[in-house]
Amino acid sequence: MEKSIKTWLAEHEEEFVKDLGRLIAIDSVQGETKPGAPFGEGPKKALEEAMSLCEGYGFSVNNMENYVGTADMDAKLPRSLDILAHLDVVPAGEGWEITEPFKMLEKDGIVYGRGVSDDKGPMLAGLYAMRAVKELGYPLKKGVRMIMGTNEETGSKDLEYYYAREKAGEMSFTPDAEFPIINVEKGQFRGTIFKKREKEESSLLSLKAGIAVNAVPQKAVLVFSALGEDEFQSAKQAVEEQCQVKISKNGNEVTVIGTSAHAATPYLGKNAGLAAVLFASKLPSIGTQLKQDLEKLIELFPYGKTDGSGLGIKMEDKESKDLTCTLDIYAIDGEELRFTYDSRVPICATEENCVNTARANVEAKGFQFETKGMIPPHYVPSDSPFVQNLLSVYEKVTGLKGECLAIGGGTYVHDVENGVAFGAVLPDVDTRMHGADEWIKVKDLLLAAEIYGEAILALCQ
Repeated sequence: MEKSIKTWLAEHEEEFVKDLGRLIAIDSVQGETKPGAPFGEGPKKALEEAMSLCEGYGFSVNNMENYVGTADMDAKLPRSLDILAHLDVVPAGEGWEITEPFKMLEKDGIVYGRGVSDDKGPMLAGLYAMRAVKELGYPLKKGVRMIMGTNEETGSKDLEYYYAREKAGEMSFTPDAEFPIINVEKGQFRGTIFKKREKEESSLLSLKAGIAVNAVPQKAVLVFSALGEDEFQSAKQAVEEQCQVKISKNGNEVTVIGTSAHAATPYLGKNAGLAAVLFASKLPSIGTQLKQDLEKLIELFPYGKTDGSGLGIKMEDKESKDLTCTLDIYAIDGEELRFTYDSRVPICATEENCVNTARANVEAKGFQFETKGMIPPHYVPSDSPFVQNLLSVYEKVTGLKGECLAIGGGTYVHDVENGVAFGAVLPDVDTRMHGADEWIKVKDLLLAAEIYGEAILALCQ
């Protein structure tokens, strides 16, 4: 070929930015379900706009009831490679300073707006890769399909709908994460620990912390019938020193402030809920039985240890690394103690060594235990030809070292056989995804498009 994919993309940069602006201008946050709009008007409009672009690029398109849209490079070829991206976005939120969330701004080679990096920009990079290969006339033996979803941020019901009607390609990747490649997504194991509160004289009326089971709580509040200053100061000093949190008192209400973190990386946080339990356990006035129960809870979840060792489920393997575990929801009132944890488990986790072991250790401490079981890990072998081809392309185009990554979170391909996450954000780049003034460099999106174009050639020629 006389012209390279890289050259073609450089010639179409202005058009790329214009097309991205059309997508960003649509507020595609999930809305009210209506006939013909399963996730609201915004996601529907974004899908219709994307389908219009795909038709203009010469692709064969199919809108599947506004759940999912597909674009095939050549519908006559046997389907092989699927690229999964999504058009829905998280709410705009507050704090935008550089531009309005749905008014894309290009400034100094950077585009700003909700969705430029998650996931409208990367989706468009995949489409332009397909377009470059098509318009440059590269012959392919295998088909390539872009799958454009509309519900990734709030449940991925779009993919449930799609895969109930269509088979997955023999290879799939999503440009909805980071480079180089995420080939391992840990499983998830959540459990609730609870027991009735014993009747006894106690100063503690309630303890509450946590707003989501997948986030280390940043704040905890304890309410007392009475709390002496000496008792408060003694416990405050000990817990602040041990846990690196801030504890304050207003009348008979005590507030603990820590640092939030995602449950996939709980070691980055300071667990305010667990610090609050520690604080309460040091107060003689809470009563003997409650004190014993809180001390047993701390044995199950030692402060600062996020490896599941207290539950007896500490484990790791070479591909997916170590298990993580964090207690994130706390509720103590006059009737009950109830706590919920989130654990991200490696490939080696099983019902026996994980679920059954945790249950036995929780019940041995005198608590009851509930769980919905374990969501299995997702794994594509790092030595598979598919993964090795992607790594080779990534290294060739970027000059950077390609390696496989394991994460505790889930991506768009968690339930897709032979699916990996492949870009589009470069390593160690924070694009403020989900935050105010979300951004990404145009050259990085075009680089991702070049990688995807070369990957199409490597996998489908």
